[in-house]
Amino acid sequence: MAKRFQRRVEDFVCEHCGRAVTGDGFTNHCPACLWSKHVDLDPGDRAAGCGGAMRPVAVESRARGYLITHRCERCGLEKRNRASPADDFAAILAVARGRADPRS
Repeated sequence: MAKRFQRRVEDFVCEHCGRAVTGDGFTNHCPACLWSKHVDLDPGDRAAGCGGAMRPVAVESRARGYLITHRCERCGLEKRNRASPADDFAAILAVARGRADPRS
């Protein structure tokens, strides 16, 4: 069955760093620390029962930007998501260097 993207415009407070994030319907992680939350089975469906924090663990450079791999701290699921132009580039570099916090 093909994945079905469901656009949801939702604001949230990052559970990792506490930043208030204004969603645009495509926002799936905090632009400051890059952490996410395991809430979807398919993008935007909010059907995952896990709810675990998703740590940014890897960054890949692509022709049209970066892909961030998130790993759920609770269940271990890994998902890749596109980086946003609003994402903190120092945070992207920190993850690429193997640190999930740009301050470390």
